[in-house]
Amino acid sequence: ICSVNTRPAHGAGDQSVERPTVIVAVGAAGTPQYEVQFAEWAGLWEKVCQKGRAKFTAIGLDKIQEPNDLVTLQEMLAHEPRQSAAALWLVLIGHGTFDGKTAKFNLRGPDVSAEDLAEWLKPFSRPLAVINTASSSAPFLSTLSAPGRVVITATKSGFEQNYARFGQYLAGAMAESQADLDKDDQTSLLEAFLTASAAVEQFYAAGGLLATEHALLDDNGDGFGTRADWFRGVRPVQKAEGGVSPDGYRAGQFHLVCNEAEDKMPPQLRAQRDRLEIEVVKLRDTKKSFSEEEYFSRLEKLLYDIAQIYEQTD
Repeated sequence: ICSVNTRPAHGAGDQSVERPTVIVAVGAAGTPQYEVQFAEWAGLWEKVCQKGRAKFTAIGLDKIQEPNDLVTLQEMLAHEPRQSAAALWLVLIGHGTFDGKTAKFNLRGPDVSAEDLAEWLKPFSRPLAVINTASSSAPFLSTLSAPGRVVITATKSGFEQNYARFGQYLAGAMAESQADLDKDDQTSLLEAFLTASAAVEQFYAAGGLLATEHALLDDNGDGFGTRADWFRGVRPVQKAEGGVSPDGYRAGQFHLVCNEAEDKMPPQLRAQRDRLEIEVVKLRDTKKSFSEEEYFSRLEKLLYDIAQIYEQTD
């Protein structure tokens, strides 16, 4: 899922240009120091959107608009298409709070709760990534988790209430090529999550400090989330409970800057390819449930269908 070139792929006919939309909400900074930092992180997201030709919108960087940032965010989401092949990314940069029951992201003026966002995002059936880089953000993951949706939080608990640095490293990973772990000339949201998590761990280790933030990623809809140490490279190495597919597969399909091959693929074909790739990994995860003959028969059919999609973009 990435922004697409304005030229149609050869043999694919005329395709309307559908680009991802990235909404970055910068919350109440509290101090001038945080205000500068949060603006820099938002700038990195704008940089990667410019490079990938994605649509970028920011809230919270200019003077407070009437009536307030909460209403502005709600209205902005309400005007986004509910159905589209292009992904919607919502990035929250700032501070958060948790009172034991309700988690909130601190906007200028009234705050937005996890339940608020869940209600606003309920009508969406398009690809969706919600990234809350604030402290106390973990409850947003369990509340917003849904099939096919990617949710990332900077903390594993609402009680991790200290300032979170994860957002800085995540924005940097999205903007730079060093996070391309599988060397396919594009950085996925999964790769950025893994790279940022490693950088956070290194920061605390270098200072001899106890880590007060542990990022989570959920994209299998079970609402639990997975930490980066469950992965080796970009592959999950531990199984989720209840036979659910591990997290990470869907996030690995979200890109803002695509390589040349991806850039040529129209959004509709990419959506079909992504669905088939998920079927491949689900089949691989349940390999022991099939005879060898049946497994390879099913695999061959899926790979053939994927190959047919690539042939349409050659």
